[in-house]
Amino acid sequence: MGACESNRHLVDDGVMMLRVLALSLTLFTGFAQATVLQRPITLDTGSGELFGSLLLPKSDTPVPVVLIISGSGPTDRDGNNPDGGRNDSLKRLAWVLAKHNIASVRYDKRGVAASLAATPDERNLSVEAYVADAEAWGQKLNADPRFGKLILLGHSEGALIASLAAPNVDAAAVISMSGSARPIDQVLRQQLSNRLPPSLMLRSNELLDSLKAGHTDDNVPPQLQVIFRPSVQPYLISLFRQDPAAAFAKLKMPALIIQGSNDIQVGVGDAKALKAAKPDAELALIEGMNHVMRIVPNDVKRQLASYKDPQLPLAAELGARILGFIDGLRTR
Repeated sequence: MGACESNRHLVDDGVMMLRVLALSLTLFTGFAQATVLQRPITLDTGSGELFGSLLLPKSDTPVPVVLIISGSGPTDRDGNNPDGGRNDSLKRLAWVLAKHNIASVRYDKRGVAASLAATPDERNLSVEAYVADAEAWGQKLNADPRFGKLILLGHSEGALIASLAAPNVDAAAVISMSGSARPIDQVLRQQLSNRLPPSLMLRSNELLDSLKAGHTDDNVPPQLQVIFRPSVQPYLISLFRQDPAAAFAKLKMPALIIQGSNDIQVGVGDAKALKAAKPDAELALIEGMNHVMRIVPNDVKRQLASYKDPQLPLAAELGARILGFIDGLRTR
């Protein structure tokens, strides 16, 4: 290699390093300088009031707004679950967006946390009701002059809700985080097969078959009550009717699929299946990231501990991929 060529490579490397440093400075100064309005926000659905949190960066022009939809069960607006622990994953994600001039609304689903009174009996919950609520939130945000493009971001089961709601609210984009591509009864079969003894697995499969066919079954062994208790079975019936990959394939707007390689609840295979269903979607596979958006080794104890540790930082690549995707919407 000649001296000139060697010097050219040094210059190229130097320019690249300066770009990386500039990006880092941009991210850090953005966090330091952003002024963010934090306010409660409510939605009257006509069948109960839902409660949420608004983060709105100070801006003279409309800013993009992300409607953040939480995952399954009693997971609240911040990503916390009384059964799984406090990790503040969705709350921390909302702040990443806010510090980069992107507004967000995250909310407690009906029957959960502050929105418990909207549907206090879980027998009356359904996927269809959750979708209708997401659509109502989307319409509210679309009508607010402070907001520009609307992006629906769903985590885990929330990814399905986002996919089903997006076409009816003129969403500019959808972000699926840790979303299953398979009907959820198939996911449960796989998860339970690794954890239950044969006798309970047999009964579990019988329950799944019954619910998939649209029938409740009150004969639930004590060990399986947490999943198949009679009061949650109507919701499971509504959930098992859905085909997440098919819903994702119908989306006409840009979409981003985010999946961590160390997610013990949803696998990389699901993310790739979503990509196959909608080939023009962007796919971000984040090495080492788990279900609560942290970089955690594939060790069961450390994984479970991360579900209860709000101080663990979010995966850095997660914020970078979401911010880059939303920024790219401005040119579409």
